[in-house]
Amino acid sequence: MAFNHIVKRVSVFIVLLGILSSACTRVSNSELGLGLLPSLDAINTKDTIIEVETETVDIPDSLMVYGSDNQILGEINNDPQFGTTKATMFFQMLPDFFPFFIQGSKDSIIVDSAVLTLKYAGFYGDTSKPIKINLHQIDPSTPLDISKYYPANFPEFYGIQSGAAMANPVNINLARIGDSIINRYEASQFQIRIKLFDKYARMFIKEFDSNNAYRSDTTLRKFFPGFALSVDPSANNNGLLRFNMLDTNTKLALYYKTNYSATGLVGKVDTTVVKMRFRLSANGYANFIKRDRTGSEVSRHIGKANDSLVFVQTSPGTGVKVKIPALKTFSNRIIHRAELIAEQVPDDATLNTIEKHMLAPKYLLLAAYDANNSKVLRSVPNDYQTLANSEAFVRFGGFQTIKALNGYDRVASYNFNITRYVQGVVSRKDSTFDFRISAPVNDSIRYIPPYPNNTIAGVEYITTSTANQPAIGRVRLGGGKHSRFKMRLRIYYSDL
Repeated sequence: MAFNHIVKRVSVFIVLLGILSSACTRVSNSELGLGLLPSLDAINTKDTIIEVETETVDIPDSLMVYGSDNQILGEINNDPQFGTTKATMFFQMLPDFFPFFIQGSKDSIIVDSAVLTLKYAGFYGDTSKPIKINLHQIDPSTPLDISKYYPANFPEFYGIQSGAAMANPVNINLARIGDSIINRYEASQFQIRIKLFDKYARMFIKEFDSNNAYRSDTTLRKFFPGFALSVDPSANNNGLLRFNMLDTNTKLALYYKTNYSATGLVGKVDTTVVKMRFRLSANGYANFIKRDRTGSEVSRHIGKANDSLVFVQTSPGTGVKVKIPALKTFSNRIIHRAELIAEQVPDDATLNTIEKHMLAPKYLLLAAYDANNSKVLRSVPNDYQTLANSEAFVRFGGFQTIKALNGYDRVASYNFNITRYVQGVVSRKDSTFDFRISAPVNDSIRYIPPYPNNTIAGVEYITTSTANQPAIGRVRLGGGKHSRFKMRLRIYYSDL
């Protein structure tokens, strides 16, 4: 008898083990993984797809590109999906101290050259084409306001204009941009160097002194309103450059000979250099990024309800409104995983050309959209975690992953874990929200901690360190009606 009981228990154990193994295999297709599923619930775990409704929306935000961010320069004029982009830079350089002066007797100073150097931080677009850069001074009639942060997507409103040319156009060969610069003054690479016309070298080295322009930062701005960088539109550009303005390799270098040497000896003529730099505390700057979607594919989809194609462009850009009406009638269940899945729809016509260069954003943000307060996005209830909890922030999702899908080797995919939000809706009858998918650069959302601490609120700031670089990235996603790359809510659950 004892032997029979042992056989029965072993048999039951083997059967249960088989069921568990089968259940775990069946639900292993989750995009985010099911490692947190309780073993007993896994026996009866099911999955279902909830339909979503999608719509592309214009996001007329007032993106601020701060001085600590990479500044963007360039032009994209061949993107049939999203149209054209033009980015221009306006900024000032200042010496280390005021009143500033060039050391050595003025009569002995021999002007050599003035070179504007920018630290290259990356590129977006077609690297096979050189980019022609124009350097002008800012028009004195439209100076920068150092007390103002300029929205990136409102260039005409502020009217800052380029004035006189300060240098010959410079052709940037991206294939050689990593070449080293080694001389007695520096050893570096990834620089863009623009030699100013001789008259501007004389102006900075001999004409300006501590009695006029270099008396203070205020007087310098009056004498010289700053630099204006743009790209030559005739060069058929199709890319955007990124510059790190706070790097030590970004500078205005003034080269000259004087009878005052670095050792303090007078009477010996020596070549020396002084450097002016970009300074956050006292500089004026503006990085304008202008989008024009005229005639593009996205222009035909903005505002189109329940669309099969939706478009996300990094700020300043476009986003996607997502509705999940069927969630309101989803009965009470144990929710093991609920994930909103968004996948890129590759463009066969440009797959090996434009699509290779115009890459998708590295990060998309899913936020709750309140129709009663449309100007404020809030965190997805119970699931979005503050950046202070980095592990939970990553677990929420939104970071780009690449996968092989539907016959394509590289498809950008984005997943968002909204398990706790769905559980709150089906169990506690929490409020439901529409969602907004965007590709933020610098942004903020209203952050509300998870239940039961959801009676307090704060502000969560998204920055370039966790999100995207300005204007870098765009992606065409499958909407809720797409036949092959459908945006969808997938839920793994157990019945009560």
